[in-house]
Amino acid sequence: MVSIARITVGERLARLLYCVAWWLVTPALLLWFVARGLRQRGYLAALAERFGYCPKTEPEARLVWVHAVSVGETRAAEPLIRALLERWPDIRILLTHMTPTGRETGAGALADLVAVGRLRQAWLPWDYPGATRRMLSRARPVLGLIMETELWPNLVASARSASVPLVLANARLSERSLRKGLRWRALIGPALRSLDQVLAQTQSDALRLRQLGREAVPAIGNLKFDIDPPGPMLARGALWRERLLSRKPARGIVVAASTRDGEEAMLLAAWRSLGEPASGSGRPLLVVVPRHPQRFDAVAQLAREQGWQVKRRSAFDEEGPGTVDPDLIIGDSMGEMFAWYALADVAIIGGSLAPLGGQNLIEACAVGCPVVLGPHTFNFEEISNDAVATGAALRVPDAAGAVGESVRLLGEPARRQAMSAAALAFAAQHRGATARTLAAVAPIIEARTGFRSAASHTPREA
Repeated sequence: MVSIARITVGERLARLLYCVAWWLVTPALLLWFVARGLRQRGYLAALAERFGYCPKTEPEARLVWVHAVSVGETRAAEPLIRALLERWPDIRILLTHMTPTGRETGAGALADLVAVGRLRQAWLPWDYPGATRRMLSRARPVLGLIMETELWPNLVASARSASVPLVLANARLSERSLRKGLRWRALIGPALRSLDQVLAQTQSDALRLRQLGREAVPAIGNLKFDIDPPGPMLARGALWRERLLSRKPARGIVVAASTRDGEEAMLLAAWRSLGEPASGSGRPLLVVVPRHPQRFDAVAQLAREQGWQVKRRSAFDEEGPGTVDPDLIIGDSMGEMFAWYALADVAIIGGSLAPLGGQNLIEACAVGCPVVLGPHTFNFEEISNDAVATGAALRVPDAAGAVGESVRLLGEPARRQAMSAAALAFAAQHRGATARTLAAVAPIIEARTGFRSAASHTPREA
């Protein structure tokens, strides 16, 4: 644990002003939350947990707390949570989130653990000093694992005061986030230094974290590479594909995955410019899967206003989309990205066509789906560059380039097959971060609980 003496007077003053700012914005925050909750009801569920009133942990229990802010972090946490419970069968997990989509993802992906009482979920409290202290006193975790980028100054300070070890796992920091962090160094620096461990995804992330003042940051890989594509999802995608191509088996399917605001309009404009193919095989099928569920209706409306024949995932029957022949499918569901990748011939990764930093391409590679990236991948820069270098992905300058390159790949099966093989090899090569994370946190867990590793567990390395 860091000593209090290491925190300067200026840093103490910065955190005091930060606390005052939280109280000043409370009325506006509550109003915003209610307004957001009217569009997405999950925001208003269990509101007391936002103030630290999480479920109490039984006195004899040994709890590991994992925080995964939203969908991507929750997916990354899944292999780690399962490995923790396999290695130490007597611990329990508290999984906290900030967004309803993250909580829904965790409830679905880890439903088996929830059903047997080995995992429960809660909201992470807002970063008031009292709320964070309350949550920690009620949960009484032996260790906190914070996924990727969620570093809240009062939460870290409360954990230090309560002698709760904290680890920033699967940590990443883009150049843009580094610039922001340097501007707020008086707040971020003490929090980062106070952590017991910081485990970075890549060497580039580790270097940027060191620039913020955190020494000794090992790069141990990305936990998302250890996610096994679920068999039922792959089967679902294969069934959808069979039905969608039953009338025109040669048309091909392009999935635009995790698209963000503004990107759908760019993609639809580029898609319209394709015209009708001369081969008679029909226009390829485009599937658009928006990143955020509150935008599903707006994207569907945009497509219909432009004259496209649209089919929504929510309208599929139990067997899939039936024998429809739409121009466009809207993937308006959560937790089915592996099925969409199994369905696709090519995937365009959202967030990379507009300056938003890009979304995760790892799941597409794990399924062997060729990837097309736009120019903006600063959230996953090293992984994106590596995927391009190995032939698993292509980089294009804009939405028109993404559509054009995707359609060219549909007409070049040998090239597409080579990219698929490269994607699978790329994903396999980077596995093993879960085992390395377990090795790093094992001394803390065993010292705090007295438990030893289950004899039957051997962490999987790549």
